[in-house]
Amino acid sequence: MIVGRVGALHEGRVVAFDVHRGLGIVEDRDGTRYDFHCTLVADGSRTVPIGATVRYDVVPGALGRWEAGSVAAVPAG
Repeated sequence: MIVGRVGALHEGRVVAFDVHRGLGIVEDRDGTRYDFHCTLVADGSRTVPIGATVRYDVVPGALGRWEAGSVAAVPAG
């Protein structure tokens, strides 16, 4: 259940990203997965590597499901 999590900044990792479709999946630390579209990558690059640690918001998606928004890679180190 998402209650209390919307609006908070989350951290997880990208577990899938289809460059051709522009669709990815980020997995939260607790195992919850959220879809995201390449237009929601915060730096405008429209891509993020699989395995990258990212921070993101949980937002209502176009299909009525929760998804990751403002996806931003966490700098290594």
